[in-house]
Amino acid sequence: MLRSATFAAIRKAKPAVGFKSAMLQAARGMASSDTATIELGPRAFEGYNIETPSTQVTMSKADLLSIYRQMQTVRRLEMAADSSYKHKLVRGFCHLCTGQEAVPVGVESALTKDDAIITAYRCHGFTHERGASAYGILGELMGRKDGVSKGKGGSMHMYAPNFYGGNGIVGAQVPLGTGVAFAQKYRGEQACTVALYGDGAANQGQVFESYNMAKLWDLPVLFVCENNKYGMGTAAGRAAANTDYYTRGQYIPGIRVNGMDVLAVRQAIEYARKYAISGEGPLVLEMNTYRYGGHSMSDPGTTYRTREEIQHMRSTSDPITGFKHRLVDSEVATEDELKAIDKEAKRFIDAELAKAKAVPEPDASELWDDIYIRGTEVPYLRGRVPEETHYY
Repeated sequence: MLRSATFAAIRKAKPAVGFKSAMLQAARGMASSDTATIELGPRAFEGYNIETPSTQVTMSKADLLSIYRQMQTVRRLEMAADSSYKHKLVRGFCHLCTGQEAVPVGVESALTKDDAIITAYRCHGFTHERGASAYGILGELMGRKDGVSKGKGGSMHMYAPNFYGGNGIVGAQVPLGTGVAFAQKYRGEQACTVALYGDGAANQGQVFESYNMAKLWDLPVLFVCENNKYGMGTAAGRAAANTDYYTRGQYIPGIRVNGMDVLAVRQAIEYARKYAISGEGPLVLEMNTYRYGGHSMSDPGTTYRTREEIQHMRSTSDPITGFKHRLVDSEVATEDELKAIDKEAKRFIDAELAKAKAVPEPDASELWDDIYIRGTEVPYLRGRVPEETHYY
């Protein structure tokens, strides 16, 4: 009954990015030789105590194609991670963002490299968008020495320039992100921090404590809730009295965004960034999105929702397919040109995976490295038993 009710609610909500017939009506693109103007439609944004961003987006064709290429690359990256896990090349936890690619790609496309991002453990897409190589990400998943965390962090602990992870403790990245934003304001930087968390973490007390501190000091932080409808296996409506997550800041304005539309995500973050760095303080954004797989690789994802629901979302709201139709309808690219990009992304990730597989694991002697900065170590660290005590 609960699964049916959740599915009914999902089907009732019309996606802002539909397929070809919807595109021709709601998102007619007016293309010049180098740019295209695209209408996002009326369902792209909802505001809470703030005006919403413009629903008209004008971008160069090169930038639009770059966004498409990035989404395809992130999806292929996650498909490679999925396959590697199933072949037992990846051990431990592994959380994939397949279906949610519009969020990391859209967020990154609206930021500068001086801005910061911090997120939870579904972090592979963000890690790549912040500049880490697919080779380094796949190597990290397989515990290889050339991984982005030298093979010691795994799926949940990846880092890149101005990307603070990849955090395994539910909700803990939100106060950390608030602290990064405090540092940006203290230093007088024209930069903001995007602190992402899921609908499952939205009920954590530390999230609300962060809201309070951020607004008290008007910190340049964007609190972004990736609402993929399920916290592990629990539907949002079973865990939260208020599922309008963008209104939960109370004294902080908020915007609900169609998180399956990469241009809506980009437009919202660009708008919110300008708001935050102008001295207005924080914003709460809710990205309505959907993961196709389970919470993690150990979760089949079909015990708390139906296969029909998943297929419905794939066929009506897929962020890549929807964007592909938008590019074709706006005469930014032909279907053949986009298929070439698809093949290019597959070849690229296949090559990166093969390269990562060939790299060995770190030597066991490196186990004690990178715990302390060299020169600041404690005299010794205990192992599992006294015989494993390591002396620096």
